Amino acid sequence: MKKPLVMITGASAGIGASVARRFAAENYPLALTARRQDKLEELQKELKTQTAIYTLDVTDSDAVAKAMAQIEHEQGPIGILVNNAGLALGLEPAYDAKISDWDTCVDTNIKGLLYCTRAVLPLMVQRNSGHIVNLGSIAGTYPYPGGNVYGATKAFVHQFSLNLRADLLGTKVRVSCIEPGLTGGTEFSVVRFRGDAEKAQNLYKNTEALLPEDIAEAIYFCCTLPPHVNINTIEMMPVAQASSALNVHRH
Repeated sequence: MKKPLVMITGASAGIGASVARRFAAENYPLALTARRQDKLEELQKELKTQTAIYTLDVTDSDAVAKAMAQIEHEQGPIGILVNNAGLALGLEPAYDAKISDWDTCVDTNIKGLLYCTRAVLPLMVQRNSGHIVNLGSIAGTYPYPGGNVYGATKAFVHQFSLNLRADLLGTKVRVSCIEPGLTGGTEFSVVRFRGDAEKAQNLYKNTEALLPEDIAEAIYFCCTLPPHVNINTIEMMPVAQASSALNVHRH
């Protein structure tokens, strides 16, 4: 049986690259997108499966529509879409945060995910098959100081995923939301701290965080279950992390 084409956004590094490696290990054909062409080329050389790469900024709706059409034309139907592209910028409290950072976060984590989903969804419904996997975060459930808009965007991803399932009832199109906690081995915190690698590394110091491979395994699990099974949400944390007690300010 022919395996479905897996499209992954933000595939140049971190979780996206690990998801590509996990599916490549089982010989799934891949369509990988990211903004950094050089990183995509490096990954393409590494993978021993049919892999096509496309430079794409998910915040550009026209570019997303063109890329999706190109992929479908050149590679065939997109059977699995992994909406992985996302970011956080800064860890300042809301009253000190930059509006430009908030705009970038919303444009990427919400609008980018919407553009990609909307581009493939009608075709999946028409074929009555497909799986959309959205990358959420525990930040969408558990607030923390400085999380403000980033956490809010991931709460959107969670609810949008559930609402997609409601709209898709009666079809065989599946939707899953994967919500990781503290995850090391990615560029997420380096981006958040604007290139300050030392500051980013301190977040994971003396602890055993999740790895991108752990997230990739969860995604692969969701996508390879029998077609009548839909995993709505997977929330995952390292054993070293747990939801904390509510803070109380005392005079």
